[in-house]
Amino acid sequence: MTDAARLDERGASIAPRDPPMPSTKPAPGSLSYRDRFRLWRNGMIGDPGFRRLSRRLPGLRRIANRRANGLFAITAGFANAQILLACVELDLFARLAPAPLGVAEIARQVALTPEATERLLRAAEGLDLVCTTGDGRWTLADHGAVVAASPGIAAMVRHHAMVYRDLADPVALLRDPPAETATSRFWSYVGGEPGAPDAAAYSELMRVSQDMVIAEVLDAYSMAGHARLIDIGGGDGAFIAAAGERWKDLELDLFDLPAVANRARDRLGRGILGPRLTIHGGSFFDDPIPGEPDCYALIRVLYDHDDEAALRILTNIRRAMDPGDTLIIGEPMAGDTPGGKLVAAYFTFYLLAMRSGRCRTPADIFALLRAAGFIRMRSHATTMPVVASLVSAQI
Repeated sequence: MTDAARLDERGASIAPRDPPMPSTKPAPGSLSYRDRFRLWRNGMIGDPGFRRLSRRLPGLRRIANRRANGLFAITAGFANAQILLACVELDLFARLAPAPLGVAEIARQVALTPEATERLLRAAEGLDLVCTTGDGRWTLADHGAVVAASPGIAAMVRHHAMVYRDLADPVALLRDPPAETATSRFWSYVGGEPGAPDAAAYSELMRVSQDMVIAEVLDAYSMAGHARLIDIGGGDGAFIAAAGERWKDLELDLFDLPAVANRARDRLGRGILGPRLTIHGGSFFDDPIPGEPDCYALIRVLYDHDDEAALRILTNIRRAMDPGDTLIIGEPMAGDTPGGKLVAAYFTFYLLAMRSGRCRTPADIFALLRAAGFIRMRSHATTMPVVASLVSAQI
């Protein structure tokens, strides 16, 4: 007798039984001891009774508070970003950098009411952007001092206003990503050569936002053993200029799209680096890369591109290189360090909004390098992985 025809002892029909749902719990033997411990630990952390206990025990209370603060920072992330944006748009950090100011004077300078100014300052204080002095005025706190001294951070904060619009519905972006977003239009050079206005916009943002990346790369890799460096996809020439200033005998080349190369030529060609600098216009996908250098640099380039495009770039560079030449790749990379984990979270979704690229680990990059014909690869330690990591390769 089928379930649909089953009757109870009183003659009433019984609703059909749903088929049993397949278990989603993995078989115990398929998990490592570490994975099983993680499952047990997750159960403990999710248990309200354990969380109540952790708040009463001093050792666990410190851990619980730290974790709670971290989760709150994630939950409040958009509000925090908007506080920072308001400070940047009002040029608050530059106003406070010379000397502390009172609320009334700040309000006058930023064209807000004293009440609104006080609200912004208190919010910014909670993010370690500003703080009060002993006499009640306001000055820069640690984070604010860094932003005030780093035009690139302020540029990225302003740029994020556009990115966040693309990320407003993250589930829709994951399920049915549009062919084009505001972020992808801004970085239109990824798909081909942009017009001059686009080139100017993205090149300026690249130039002012990469100072810390440049410092990390040049501190981690010495050019002292090289005679000639080429920066591929070098934009306005910020990296090549910094390397040339640090190593006075280094011959320099820059390779980028013609519209970008023209800007670099205007910016650097007549400066003190001009006699040592050769600028080339072309596509790193298809056009021959100059073969005279003995060091090739890709700084914040590879992660903008999907694997197929990245492999084309690496293969094209490989064709230009001789045995003993070195390729260095400097960019934010995912990894197991706290900085690497933050990089993975941020760039995975940023590149989703950009509709191009992939945040990779050093191991991912090594796999692409091997596919392109490189045989010797290594990682170089940087002081701030959240800013940039570095790998090198030879043929």
